[in-house]
Amino acid sequence: MTPTRRTVLLAGAAAALFPSPKATAAPQAAATQPYASYWYPDSLPSGTPGPGITWRGLKSWRADTDPDLAFNAASVPLAARFTPAPANPTARAGQARIQSLVSFGPTASNPSQGSATADYYALTHWAYIDELVFWGGSSGEGLILAPNAPIVDAAHRHGVPVLGNVFLPPVAYGGQLRWTRDLVQKDTAGRHPLAARLVEVAEAYGFDGWFVNAETGGGDAALGADMLSFMRELKSLAAAKGQRVTWYDAMTVNGTVSWQGALNAQNEPFFRTSDDMFVDFRWSASSLVSSGRRAEQLGRSRHELWAGVDVEANGWNSSVRWDAIVPTDKAHIASIGLYRPEWTRNHLPADQRGPAAFHAADDRFWTGRSLDPSRPDGTDNWRAPAVSVADRSTVTSVPFASVFNTGHGLRWYEDGAVTSDAPWNHLGLQDRLPSRRWVVRTEGRRPAVAFDFADAWRGGSSVLVDGELDAPTVVEVYATRLPIGGDTVVELTHRTDAGAVRIELAVATGEPGSYRYLPVDSGQAWQTSTVRLTGLTGTVHSLGVRLTATDGPVKWRLGGIAVRDAIRRPSSPSAFRVTAASGGDLRLAWDPASGDVRHHTLHRVLPDGTRRFLGGTCQRAFFVAGLKPEQGERAARFELRAVGELYTSSAPVSLTHPW
Repeated sequence: MTPTRRTVLLAGAAAALFPSPKATAAPQAAATQPYASYWYPDSLPSGTPGPGITWRGLKSWRADTDPDLAFNAASVPLAARFTPAPANPTARAGQARIQSLVSFGPTASNPSQGSATADYYALTHWAYIDELVFWGGSSGEGLILAPNAPIVDAAHRHGVPVLGNVFLPPVAYGGQLRWTRDLVQKDTAGRHPLAARLVEVAEAYGFDGWFVNAETGGGDAALGADMLSFMRELKSLAAAKGQRVTWYDAMTVNGTVSWQGALNAQNEPFFRTSDDMFVDFRWSASSLVSSGRRAEQLGRSRHELWAGVDVEANGWNSSVRWDAIVPTDKAHIASIGLYRPEWTRNHLPADQRGPAAFHAADDRFWTGRSLDPSRPDGTDNWRAPAVSVADRSTVTSVPFASVFNTGHGLRWYEDGAVTSDAPWNHLGLQDRLPSRRWVVRTEGRRPAVAFDFADAWRGGSSVLVDGELDAPTVVEVYATRLPIGGDTVVELTHRTDAGAVRIELAVATGEPGSYRYLPVDSGQAWQTSTVRLTGLTGTVHSLGVRLTATDGPVKWRLGGIAVRDAIRRPSSPSAFRVTAASGGDLRLAWDPASGDVRHHTLHRVLPDGTRRFLGGTCQRAFFVAGLKPEQGERAARFELRAVGELYTSSAPVSLTHPW
């Protein structure tokens, strides 16, 4: 979403925010926690909603009266990405793609901007995903879900479009046919007002379109015709705004629900009015072949069909007929639709869902048992995405920086020091992360390489290399397309925790493997080493490190990497203000600085001068809860900073709020 469009869309919501940068009196409004939005199409259920649930109809939604829009509107534009040479011979570019249907939280009470726990599905393997669906919805809460901003911001940073979900549930799960009729209703001009409303929501919230899943049975041919008309209008309006529409194989053209497991005459008209279709799990090898052929006869790609793979219950232990979708010895038959891969978090016992355990499971799921996409384990029954699908990257311009922040952590670190000891999650703060994890090249024993949460330079995580290192070892970190200028340098922030190691920056100006090695200073404390790319010209295709142990075993930590020509510091935000307050719960807002701003950080300054991290966000508003006065403190003092791409911070703007 462009800044101009975002400014216009948020203007109505911002009008209620008073402009003084200093709070001199408590605002009139109460400060309530903002949540991700959800709606019924129009009419509401009978009775009253359960605790924490708000019933609302999409038909009455307007951007200029949405009180939480500033918290829910994504700010990161969808990045372009490229495909490097595949990491292994079976990973293919330009064939099968992956759609991921993920429930990140409940329909109701899903916080807009993260929460105070590290137990979260912090998806990081974006490199293999082409479309993310914000899955959810229930008959007792709401049926239409808009993804919360942190998820969209993280996905867009990696070039992945995000779709909201329209879920018309089966009757057995409380579905009512009137909600389907509400969705496809027409006005006096014969238009579908909710088709336009869906497009307006996606534009205002900054996500990329809709996944439509009509599974409420009992319809007839007239309803089928209305649904087809609705989808045709939705697709037309969405395309005009650069949005996408995906159809789920459930309702047929005669209005009944009959999952086909194929593209055929019963659902082809809906495929024609969509960008792609999720083929229900009932598919067979022959039905996928015939479906692909039918798609191509329509002038479409067979890879616009997502063959459903249900991993909700068994994850990598699921029985999947992989050769029917992505055979290794011939062209791919269809694309892959992964249903509920957040199993990698959910299957862990509740007391073992620390971020390290989650990422170990998630790496196993996406990369495979070998944990190295350059050398898949051929005996693994689970055909991980990295085995079949080439990874993608968005690292194409300078400046570029990463502190390997996965979007959750046990603490928050700044310059290697803990500034908050509270666990947290906020995917909008996630970095552009390495796309192929982890490619390690060595003639000796392979070390363990993983995100680590016991220490970090900034954010909540760093990369830890742990092993004997009995031979020089290259860890590939980023696939890139970064132009080299006369002043281009690479900065590594690193630390040796155990053993001793010689460090070299590995730079390839061709495909990985053709590295030049440039020396890097080493030490036992966090340090930032600047390496000039002297003698190199053209484009950096890959960045990594070569580690040679001089005393082992070795534990070496990479806390940050940056590629820059000059150091740039963002301007400060302005008009920092409290917009609502209820005791220690505050809604804060500000006007963003012009220029490139990655995100904002909020600190509380304690009476002794200590700065305590309260949170960060890519948005222009933030909610903090449960603040209490320190002994003798008459007013709370806050500092807000803009953070640039190189993690340089602006000068702070301050705000005091009387207790």
